[in-house]
Amino acid sequence: MAAFDICLFLCLFTAARAATVPTYEMNDGRQIPAVALGTYLGFDKNGAVKSQDNLLRDVILQAIDVGYRHFDTASIYSTEQEIGQAVRMKVEEGTVTREEIFITSKLWNTQHRREEVVKAVRDSLTKFGLDYIDLYLMHWPIGLNEDYSYSDVDYLDTWRGMEDAQQLGLVRSIGLSNFNRKQLERVIKEGSVKPAVLQIEIHPQLIQTSLVNYAQSQGVVVMGFSPFGSLVKRFGVDFPGPKLDDPTLSAIAKKYGKTTPQVVLRWIVERNIIPIPKTVKYSRLKENINIFDFELNEEEMQKINEFDDETRYTLPSFWQSHPYYPFDKIDNPVRNPFARS
Repeated sequence: MAAFDICLFLCLFTAARAATVPTYEMNDGRQIPAVALGTYLGFDKNGAVKSQDNLLRDVILQAIDVGYRHFDTASIYSTEQEIGQAVRMKVEEGTVTREEIFITSKLWNTQHRREEVVKAVRDSLTKFGLDYIDLYLMHWPIGLNEDYSYSDVDYLDTWRGMEDAQQLGLVRSIGLSNFNRKQLERVIKEGSVKPAVLQIEIHPQLIQTSLVNYAQSQGVVVMGFSPFGSLVKRFGVDFPGPKLDDPTLSAIAKKYGKTTPQVVLRWIVERNIIPIPKTVKYSRLKENINIFDFELNEEEMQKINEFDDETRYTLPSFWQSHPYYPFDKIDNPVRNPFARS
């Protein structure tokens, strides 16, 4: 077989195997894919864990081949460069067009002053090597100074900087992350542009029904991070809650010929929420996107809802004295991993 024929066969074979992901329409008229691949690699004592030997770039290349079109990152994750490289490679080889790829990134807390937002976006675009970001979120309502002391910036001023970036065409859509209902209501009421998306923690132990319902009633699309909750280890530790072999989840999975993680992702999709699973394993990439060929019934949805005990795994209680801290305060704050020694 000639080299051209082999290449054509491989391209057609890959395309045939790629999953098709539906989209939601945002309140600004743009489409957003219904599942996103998370690219947060975690933090250690040196800060953000960085990809080694182009690991993340290669994961993104594989993800595009199996059907992912939406990638979630943030400036603090230190993954923008490899995501952009992978996207450019796939565009150059003709697998996808730039318009078919949807990239979500986020503004970090130390760049909350209005005049800093556009600069932050331009810095991210330089790392991506791209002309625009599809969706740009304010990562937290909490503003910090460069030394990580609390700043006095109102997140409404930051939002106006986000609007500036959108007006300049640097970002197509803008939204929020880790905001509570009261804070979301304020941005909707006082901002010039309604947030297109709200990204929050969503999993069976934290279903956030009230916040999700309010956001969706306002035409704000909800994205859910940490979708697996206690199904997976966190920081190498098993936390209380349902596991992969949970009897309720396993029974549902067996009924549909799926895995427990697929059932949980489908539970999120059934709520019209975009799940953000993350993995660097090829088998998991394929598994996590293969969730659009079955549906859960109302009884099964309710059974999963019953795991809710309001457990948060993303709980920066070290910021809880900040005036814009979005969650309930706790008695024993955890250590601040961002503190400067």
